[in-house]
Amino acid sequence: MNITRKLMTREVFAGLFLATVGGIGSIIVGLPIIGVVLGPLFTAPKDVWRDVGAISDFKVGETVQVKYNYNQGEVQQWSGTTQETAAWLRRNSGTSFTAFAVYCTHLGCPVHWLAAPRIFLCPCHGSVFNGDGTVAGGPAPRPLFTYPVRVQSGRVQIKTQPQPLSL
Repeated sequence: MNITRKLMTREVFAGLFLATVGGIGSIIVGLPIIGVVLGPLFTAPKDVWRDVGAISDFKVGETVQVKYNYNQGEVQQWSGTTQETAAWLRRNSGTSFTAFAVYCTHLGCPVHWLAAPRIFLCPCHGSVFNGDGTVAGGPAPRPLFTYPVRVQSGRVQIKTQPQPLSL
């Protein structure tokens, strides 16, 4: 009985070893990336009501910028002004408010409110929005996004959620 054993050569061993290490490394690096990409499909972001002030802080017909923190929880010392975002809030009547996203729908630059002509102006690319948020001119593809607003216990609250900037 003649049994021949084939021994693995160095080249075959090195190839299998590198393929195994490369595969394991790809899985280790790839799984978190896949989780980040596919995560939003399985867990929708939660909407949060943000308190922006008392009703008496706002005059009827006036549009003002209100600031609030991204994070409802503990504020980090190191985050500085990056923890804050803003919205434009207009008081329409006694308890009726409209809140506009502070970002232009073209490329996400912050828009400024000009009270005299009653327009929102994007300083980056020249988009102009009417007082009601509709596009008056420029490259912006759609009106300013609005947030739901409610009044509870004499306080104005804005419901924030992720807003797309453009398609």
